[in-house]
Amino acid sequence: MRIAVDVSPLSHPRTGIGNYLLGMLAGLAAVVGGSHEVVAFAPVSRSGAQRVRAALQGLPVDLLLAELPLAHGWRVAWSHLGVPAVERFLGPVDVLHFSDWMFPPQRGGVRATTVHDLIPLRFPDWAAARTRRIHLPKYRNAARSCDVVFVNSEFTGKDVHNRLGIEAERIYVAYPAVDPRLSPAGPRSDLGSPYVLFVGTEEPRKNLETLVSAMDRVRRARPELRLAVAGTVGSAAEDIVWLGYVDDEELAALYRGAAVVVYPSRFEGFGLPVVEAMACGTPTVASAHESLDEAAGAASLRADPSDAAAFAHGIELALEEPDALVARGLEHAAAFSRERCAEAVLAGYEAAMERQTTARAAAARSSGTAGSRWWSQ
Repeated sequence: MRIAVDVSPLSHPRTGIGNYLLGMLAGLAAVVGGSHEVVAFAPVSRSGAQRVRAALQGLPVDLLLAELPLAHGWRVAWSHLGVPAVERFLGPVDVLHFSDWMFPPQRGGVRATTVHDLIPLRFPDWAAARTRRIHLPKYRNAARSCDVVFVNSEFTGKDVHNRLGIEAERIYVAYPAVDPRLSPAGPRSDLGSPYVLFVGTEEPRKNLETLVSAMDRVRRARPELRLAVAGTVGSAAEDIVWLGYVDDEELAALYRGAAVVVYPSRFEGFGLPVVEAMACGTPTVASAHESLDEAAGAASLRADPSDAAAFAHGIELALEEPDALVARGLEHAAAFSRERCAEAVLAGYEAAMERQTTARAAAARSSGTAGSRWWSQ
């Protein structure tokens, strides 16, 4: 099987989608061995190509990058024009797995994509205009043309089925993978005082303001406790440490060093930071919204995302009795491996191929029967 995977999200600093893609690719490379060929491709800028090469360094995949000025514009044009087919650049492929950033045409084989969430469709005010322009056409194309649509949770799968009208047999859950470097063993960040960690952006759905209010309550009894925010930079505040974008090693150290990791998001496709924190042996408090049920499992304390007092209470409980949370979290996080993600993806490809083979055989039989009837007349 020759599997072509669009890696254009790796051309930017990695966040949720890029991390999912990297984990999936690493898992595929490990699982397929020499039995299948994995081709990572993308039209990217020169700086984007450097990021892609750095992300995939050491993985046994064939890398085919087209370095182009204004690469985003090329991706959009290629998707909407519908020509030329990817085979012109990649040669024959058995599977094309495209990303959130483009939906290029193909001549044959299985057509696949991953839908991480439907936020641009369900909550357009929470998504930037550019994000809506990229994702909404991708959703339509996926519903119309994909043989298999992967989702990162059962919750997202139901959303995709109900809102995009994609049949259940075309939807496969491939849970995100935790980077194996995220474990209790390793350096721990020291920010000068104990800290509660938030990992994410400052976009409205991440609900950072509720956590800030919760921390104001917690700090009345624990003035030494600070809030550390990784992934974004906000306005100066004495009790908040804004860390901005951090690399993989620094993120792992931050998870390990945190007293508690809190994730108050109002809506997610999955909520990977919750599981990442568990994998590092840190207790977590997560939003009680159902979109985080699979990430949290029975290993996280939960709180209403609109209730700062509930989050403050959850933080206090996690600080007072962390051991049971840590044990449950480590067990829960162990289920989210790169190999399991890749096995689910391969199963989806193979099922789609079987459906194509069955459909071709049925069409051939129908054609042959029709021909026999015509001849007998």
